[in-house]
Amino acid sequence: MYTENTLKDVVLFSKAFLSNQLAKISPKIYVALTHQTGRGREEDDAQQIANYFIECFHDYRKHLNLNKEDFKSYLNKKTILEYGPGDILGVALLFYAYGANRVHAVDQFPLSKMSKKNVDVYLQIFNSLEKNERERAKAAFNENGKPESGFNTNAINYQITKNGLSNVHKEYDLVISRAVLEHVSYLKETILDIKHSMKDDGVSLHQVDLKSHGLDRYTEFDFLTWPTAIYKLMYSNKGFPNRWRVDKYKELTENSGLSIKRLIPTGRIHKEKLNIIYPKIAKEFCSISSDELSWLGFWIVLEHA
Repeated sequence: MYTENTLKDVVLFSKAFLSNQLAKISPKIYVALTHQTGRGREEDDAQQIANYFIECFHDYRKHLNLNKEDFKSYLNKKTILEYGPGDILGVALLFYAYGANRVHAVDQFPLSKMSKKNVDVYLQIFNSLEKNERERAKAAFNENGKPESGFNTNAINYQITKNGLSNVHKEYDLVISRAVLEHVSYLKETILDIKHSMKDDGVSLHQVDLKSHGLDRYTEFDFLTWPTAIYKLMYSNKGFPNRWRVDKYKELTENSGLSIKRLIPTGRIHKEKLNIIYPKIAKEFCSISSDELSWLGFWIVLEHA
C-alpha cells in the first residue's frame, strides 16, 4: 500500500470503519449525518443545480447520437429507469417533460426529498423549458406546478430497494445512470439487473466516474493501493467507489448477455502519476493494462446481445 504517513492512515481507517458500520446498521441515520445529495457536493444556488441536471439530460441525448428534435421523438411514450438519482429527480423530470411516458427512479439510500431548496430547483427547471415541455413537467406532480405536493407516481416513481436494484423484467425502453455504477457494492448483480430490466430492443446508457471521489490521500489514484479487505471494511456500505476499473465492466457486461455498442473514455491519468502508485496497487488491479488502469471514467452504451 502506498503511504506517506502511517499514523494518519491508521486514524483514517478507524474513522472510516466506524462510519461504514453505521451505514450498514442504519442507512437513514448515515445519510442524515453526512448530508449526502448524490451529486458529490452541495451547491448554493438553485439555478446552478438546475443547470447541472439540464446538462446531464443533454449529455444523454448526445451519447445517443440524437439531435434535440429526434430525441424528443425518441422519448415519446418511452418508459425509463434511472439508477441512483440522488436527492433531486431533475433528470427524471426532464425526461418526462420531453415526452417519456413514465420514469422510475431506484436508489439504495433514501436521498430524495422536497426541501425548499429542492423545490426551488424544480421551479428553475420549469423556467428553462418551452411552453409544451413546461406544462408537461408541471403535470408530473400531484398538484399541477407545485413540486412541494410530491410526484405523481404515474409519471415519476421513486423507490428505495435493496442494493438499489429494480428487480423487474423487460419493462424499460431506456436505462440510465450518471456517476452511479462506480458506487454500487454489487456490480455484477446491478449489471444483470440492467439486462433483465431492458426490453428486447431497449438501450442502456451510463456515465461511470472512476476517480477516487475524494479518497486519495497523497497522490492521484492512491486509493487503489489499499488492500481489498481493508478497503471493504472502510467503505463497502457507504456508496463509496467500488474501485472496479473498465476491464471489470467489460467482463461483467459480456458475461451478462449484453453487448457494448459504444465505450468512450472521459479522460486518463498522466503516466507519471500512474507510475507512482503502480508498484503498490491492490492485487486485483495488477493484471490490468496500464492504458485501462489510467482511465478516469467512461460513457458506455449497452444493448441486448
